[in-house]
Amino acid sequence: MVNTEPADELDTLPDAVAAAAFRRLVRHLRHRTDAQNIDLMGLAGFCRNCLGDWIRDGGFPGDKEAARTLIHGMPSAEWKANHTTPATPEQLARMDASVALNAGGH
Repeated sequence: MVNTEPADELDTLPDAVAAAAFRRLVRHLRHRTDAQNIDLMGLAGFCRNCLGDWIRDGGFPGDKEAARTLIHGMPSAEWKANHTTPATPEQLARMDASVALNAGGH
């Protein structure tokens, strides 16, 4: 007998609902420019750049920069110049520890 149940209940979420939630998340991150990518990486193991990479993994036809521009709402170099501060050694250490927890998680 073949198991036809989804591996994760999240897979039962209608695509339109998932897309709406994703767009809300991206707009929230665009608004919260105070939430630095390095801090997102340190706390959650992902950031705006990761979302750009993930949409490419999902089939977005553009290159890495086009995907990140879509997520940031502007070219990534412009986002970095306007909204990013230099990372501290502590932030980098938190990021490294957090990313190490990602293995196989996404």
